[in-house]
Amino acid sequence: MENATLLDFLLKRHETVHEWTKIPWDEPDFSRRMLREHLSQDHDAASRRSNIIDQHVHWIDGKVLKGQPSTILDLGCGPGFYTDRLTKLGHTCTGYDFGPASIEYAKANHEGTFHLGDLRKIDFGSGYDLVMLIFGELNAFSPEEAQAIIDKAYLALKQGGKLLLEVSRFASLAKPTVEPPTWFTSNGGLFSDKPYLCLIENRLDLGVLTTHHYVAEVGSDTIQTYSSMHQAYTDDEYRHLLRQFDHCLIYPSLMGSDEPDGDFIAIVAGK
Repeated sequence: MENATLLDFLLKRHETVHEWTKIPWDEPDFSRRMLREHLSQDHDAASRRSNIIDQHVHWIDGKVLKGQPSTILDLGCGPGFYTDRLTKLGHTCTGYDFGPASIEYAKANHEGTFHLGDLRKIDFGSGYDLVMLIFGELNAFSPEEAQAIIDKAYLALKQGGKLLLEVSRFASLAKPTVEPPTWFTSNGGLFSDKPYLCLIENRLDLGVLTTHHYVAEVGSDTIQTYSSMHQAYTDDEYRHLLRQFDHCLIYPSLMGSDEPDGDFIAIVAGK
């Protein structure tokens, strides 16, 4: 890639995205590369490291479920780290994710029942004691899609059941100052198996944080653009999304107490 070609692309790019967009995690190659990130114990970018997951599961089992054997629907389960641990504690767990590599890994390595599916399209079923959607995944959907997912979760719960959300704090997305553009190089990673340069740019508009990744592979004369959007909500706006529930409680984290990064809160809504 000639520097002039890359510069020309950046100068002519259109940053405005008019339709809600996500990185195509469901594409087989993307999903395969993403699985490597899920399995890594070097960072918490895709999945948390094992010691953190253990603490979260301990809190979910003890605080949310009171140690009672329960039927659980884990939405956006990834490779099944939470589902597996909760199943081993005596719960009956079903996980859904739209990353094919993650679901294949979960089926081969973890306890529980796993299905490939897009949360916007699948039927959640019914009769669950707990439906959970964590790690800020709700914020990656448009407000209309998020409301539809919450409504389906409500219908999937037994009377007296609970919805557990781990969502982004308003300030973690709608920051007063958007981070400046940055870049990195990789010999092969999330965006390609080949060496590449990735430039990252963030835009904030009306509470929506849009992140653009411009990827230039070595030996290629094109630049791939991958964009993702995340919706920021205040605590009151989260409560509005959950308005059909009988009550909801907000916790500082999935441990019940403040965590070092502070980017997420936990919400337990009771039907």
